[in-house]
Amino acid sequence: MTKAAVAPDNLSVRRRAKRVGGLRSLPTAIDPRSAALSFHRNWKKAQGRPSGGIDVIDMFSGCGGMSAGFASLNAYCPAFRIAGAVDTDEPANQSYQINLCVKPLCMDIGKLARSPSLLAKTRQTMCPNGSSPLVLIGCAPCQGFSSHRKESESLDPRNSLFADFARIAAKLRPSVIVMENVPELLTDKYWPFVAQARVLLEKCGYFVNLSVHNMAEYGVPQERFRTLLLAMQDPFIAPAGFLPRGRFKTVRDAIGHLPAIRAGERHPADPMHFTAGHKDSTLATIEAVPLDGGSRPAHVGPECLRRAKERNGRAVYEDVYGRLFWDKPAITITAHARNPASGRYVHPDQTRGLSVREAALLQSFPSGYDFAGSLDQRFRQIGNAVPPAFAAFLAAHIFNQLQGSSQAERSVQFDRGITSPVGASFSRLIPSLKSGHRTTYGPK
Repeated sequence: MTKAAVAPDNLSVRRRAKRVGGLRSLPTAIDPRSAALSFHRNWKKAQGRPSGGIDVIDMFSGCGGMSAGFASLNAYCPAFRIAGAVDTDEPANQSYQINLCVKPLCMDIGKLARSPSLLAKTRQTMCPNGSSPLVLIGCAPCQGFSSHRKESESLDPRNSLFADFARIAAKLRPSVIVMENVPELLTDKYWPFVAQARVLLEKCGYFVNLSVHNMAEYGVPQERFRTLLLAMQDPFIAPAGFLPRGRFKTVRDAIGHLPAIRAGERHPADPMHFTAGHKDSTLATIEAVPLDGGSRPAHVGPECLRRAKERNGRAVYEDVYGRLFWDKPAITITAHARNPASGRYVHPDQTRGLSVREAALLQSFPSGYDFAGSLDQRFRQIGNAVPPAFAAFLAAHIFNQLQGSSQAERSVQFDRGITSPVGASFSRLIPSLKSGHRTTYGPK
């Protein structure tokens, strides 16, 4: 972790006051912790409330996890206006429109980055009042940066989307830039993409902080590590988690109240509470797994797993067909969480995998959030989303920075966060982070 000295001055304060203008009549601060922990209640309360004077454009918007967090702050006061969204995934766009009442623009971000005129027209359409502060969000598809990708796939075109979004931000010059992705982005292999984006934004005058966050520290009932690049036009305080490990929200907190269902069954009271239908062999394997966090016994399950154990001399893929623990956070909910063979995605005590609603609640989506598309498309949207409870924390944190209610402008130093790659793999750090043997996410 390194810090770059910044000498705050009155000009910086005047610039911020000019940008936020009409925001001065709003509350000087919203408690980010309350925004995260009360997200579900605030989401319902914000429905029908007037939106605020800070515009939000969400690129790679998906089903709206990040936008939902920002929209929920209108439960406190008119804070944010969801001005527009951009994504190429049509089912996700439908989900976004259903829940956020904004129709996303179905367009490739790379096309916007390469066409200044199209970008200018898009902003004018979404934000006709050009004087409002703008928060620009970009959560590029994480699959391009997966730790499971082959070396030959390092030139995946999705990798360039990170830099494309930085170029868009440099042209639009928003008040705040938010970029979220998987921590593998910080490894040796992908660091050049990060460095390129950071240099571009800093040359445009932005203060840039790069950090890694465990979503469980923000009230999400899931151990999910994510990279956050946050950039503003003035020095700011970087967000930080607030829940210690002993107070993490659990699987029971999130889904313990849901009625029991069978595999392939849809509950009549909630069209999102349904699962994949499982083969008889899958059901037999699940039945052999001990309840509440149990793992698959070595002698059961597909033959390929037993052969892999014989080749390696030890058990492999130990989480496959494993059950979630009731009183621990879930593991990372991915696009493949519908499938018990993809990891520890079996219900703690029922003979089935997760339902759409359960996966959504473990991602901290509110109970009435709807998802369009097929079963696989719904799980993909949920697994790729930013947890809305974390987004609500981040939205409140950003609101406070724009209001100037923090001590950031009186600080003599700005923390740039992570400034060098974390090594060959971030995933290797996760066990020590979870066990408490390591407390920092950056390089050692």
